[in-house]
Amino acid sequence: MSLTIRRIGTLVEEIRTEGGAPEGEPLRKAAAWAVVANPYAGRSLVPELTEIVEGSGELGALLGGLAVQGLAAPAESYGKAALVGTNGEQEHANACITTVFGNALRDAVGGGSAWLSSVTKRCAPGTAVDIPLAYKDDIWVRSHYDAIMVTVEDAPHPDELVVLCALASRGRLHARLGGKTKEEAAAP
Repeated sequence: MSLTIRRIGTLVEEIRTEGGAPEGEPLRKAAAWAVVANPYAGRSLVPELTEIVEGSGELGALLGGLAVQGLAAPAESYGKAALVGTNGEQEHANACITTVFGNALRDAVGGGSAWLSSVTKRCAPGTAVDIPLAYKDDIWVRSHYDAIMVTVEDAPHPDELVVLCALASRGRLHARLGGKTKEEAAAP
């Protein structure tokens, strides 16, 4: 691993009812994260962030695999996020989750061709992040717009990054706001 990992973790949740009623299979969500050293922390503006971008592919594969394990079901939705400590720039967080990370995550999840929703921010340790979720094969499937909140209680330190991904097994329970269905998205 080209980026130094201090710790990894996962979170799994299952939503069985919404509005007081079940609807089919429960909605499972899983998130995985890695706390890594930021090689650019505390440095003046560095024009190229290659070290993070290139190392992010390994993180995408690792975190995607951990999230798939936690989900224990086929993934229908995915999303990504990155946090940077106060001695870094938000651009360092964005460098963690570019196409290099996204493609490795897609491979670990088993495909997906839609835009991979994301969020980044600079923050103190223990700051919560809402990882946005969207249908993995078509961003316009509204029933799958969702999020999972993750808090890594002791990260990021000022010189660290937290790189996260999340998966969901289905759309929201009782989704009823219209829009394209996943069946319509699958049609040729």
